[in-house]
Formats: sequence, C-alpha cells, structure tokens
Amino acid sequence: MHERERHRIILSAVQERPVLTVQDIAELTEASEATIRRDISALALQGKLRKVRGGAEALHPMQVGTLAARSFRVDEAINTAQKRAIAREAVKLCHDGEAIIINGGTTTFPMVHFLSGLKLQVLTNSFPIAEHLVKHSKCTVVVPAGAIYREQNIILSPFENDGTPHFYAKRFFLGARGVSALGIMESDSLIIQSEQRLMKQADEMILLVDSSKFRSRSSNILCPLDRAATIITDDGIDDEARRLVESAGVTLIVASVEAGDAEQQSATVA
Repeated sequence: MHERERHRIILSAVQERPVLTVQDIAELTEASEATIRRDISALALQGKLRKVRGGAEALHPMQVGTLAARSFRVDEAINTAQKRAIAREAVKLCHDGEAIIINGGTTTFPMVHFLSGLKLQVLTNSFPIAEHLVKHSKCTVVVPAGAIYREQNIILSPFENDGTPHFYAKRFFLGARGVSALGIMESDSLIIQSEQRLMKQADEMILLVDSSKFRSRSSNILCPLDRAATIITDDGIDDEARRLVESAGVTLIVASVEAGDAEQQSATVA
C-alpha cells in the first residue's frame, strides 16, 4: 500500500477511537509496525495527529459514541478488486422474485453493481446499499429501525423490535472481520446482535470475505463457521484456509480477480 494511502487510512481511523494503537493500524493497512511508527511520527510532525505511547490519537477526537469497527470510508479502499469479484459471484446466487438480506459492509456493497437487472425484495441495514438500489434497480428495498452510525453507514438497534422479524429471506449475505476455526468474527457486539437477528430470518447464510480475513482475528465471535452454508472468497485463499472451510462442511466458492479489476485497484492505490 502506498504511503499516501496509509496516511489517509490512519487519519480517518484515528477519529474513530480515543487512542489507535500501532497494532490496530498495522492490521488496518497490512503494513509492518515499524512502518506504522514512522507514519505516525511523520503525521505528528505535520500537525495532523498526536503521537502517544504505543500509538496515536486525534487532535480533536469525536465526542459522540462510535462502534468498535472501521469506518466505511477506510474499509472501501482495501482489497477493492477482490471484493468486486466476490460480489459478482454472490449475485449469481440471486434470482428474480426472491427476497434476500444484505448486511452493511464494504464486501457486500459491491453486490449493488450486479443487482441492477434483477427484481428482488431486499432488506438491508446499509445506507449506501439502500440508496444505490433505490436509484439504480427495480428492487423493493426495506430498512430496519435503529440508530444511524455515520462512520460505518449502517443502521443498528440493541432492541429486538427493529422490524427484521417481519421479513423472511431466502439468503442472508454478510461480511466479517475475521474467520478462524473458532468461528466467524466481528469487531463490535452491537453489530453481532444485529447480525444474529438477521440470521434468524433467512434460510441460508452466505459469508463474503476476501482471503485476508482468514488471517484476521477479533475478540467477538458471531457464530461457528459451519453456520454458514457458503463462503465466497477470492483466489488469494491459501491451502490452510481451504482445508478449514472444507473441514467445517461449508461450500466454498472462489472468485477469480479479473485483470481489469486488479489494474483498477493498483491505479487507485498509486
């Protein structure tokens, strides 16, 4: 990842938490901790953040409550070609007239670009997904009740009565923060509460994760891996991750990252 892109991600992420650790930033950018320390020092010298022991903090941190999750703006710039390829395969599972649920996230969001020719009923807690489908598709769009989390562009509620129990879907498409033998992982307990409600309303759960998520971890476990009917990932998946999915009895779909998508991602990062 180019230095300018890392700096953009760091400055955006540092607004979301009181203190962002070197380890947190390394996970966000997939850079070494030594590189991140140099980035923090450079940004501190430029007066863009404050360097603290073990990490960095914003000069003017947000005072409102936020989720323990990366912002949509940060995440959408990471592994874009892989996410587009995964979304393309996910939409192949959708058919006219069906009802589906799409959880908010930057891995599920690219699905909207391939749904324009279908007429579906879609429940989503994602502002970007809902807005795009309303403007550029024939789909009927339903959103749940709840509070708006601007950084993640999603609607969440801690209460059961958010409208989702009245919607039935064939498939539930969602992303994750990490995947391991322990299960499917997310970054925030409120996100998990929402996803657990949505899981109850669909026949099948389809997990959309780029191959890097098999190396990522979180302290919050949504559910066992075998709760997913299908996992869709990109062709960067290694043999160990393949064996993990197969041993769980989950169907694995590997999306090929097309040359055009990869070139577009490279140009964006540069």
